[in-house]
Amino acid sequence: MQGYFIRSSRVTPSVYFNPKKELLDLRGKSSPENPLNFYGSLLVNMDKYVESHKGNITVNLAFEYFNTSSSKCIFNLLRKLDSINQLGKRVIVNWYYENDDDDMLEAGEDFSSFFGYEFNFVSVPVINSLGEETEEEPQLNAA
Repeated sequence: MQGYFIRSSRVTPSVYFNPKKELLDLRGKSSPENPLNFYGSLLVNMDKYVESHKGNITVNLAFEYFNTSSSKCIFNLLRKLDSINQLGKRVIVNWYYENDDDDMLEAGEDFSSFFGYEFNFVSVPVINSLGEETEEEPQLNAA
């Protein structure tokens, strides 16, 4: 299975998927008009990952913002991760939120309440998308 990278846009997060490293990373804003167009291929790839890869996975989620329709797609992604967990494999979700963003922390806590795998909540000063042009590289490290 091949990995891939999608650069963030004004309304979609960056996506870095590396099956060999057992890593999925989404960062940025998520407010596309039709989130199924954006998240659909990611959800299909997670199905393929579950079928072909019997290993663990670490997922870094670092959203500045997501709209209500994106939250359903994020939930569906987390539900697919639950199928990996049900196979007895380790699933770790690192939920990053900006230091003063209590709403995003609460959203992560709400999502975590539906699933039995590990959620880590990590406060960071700022969330940058991968591939976005900034003076500094994003500093999100898995817990």
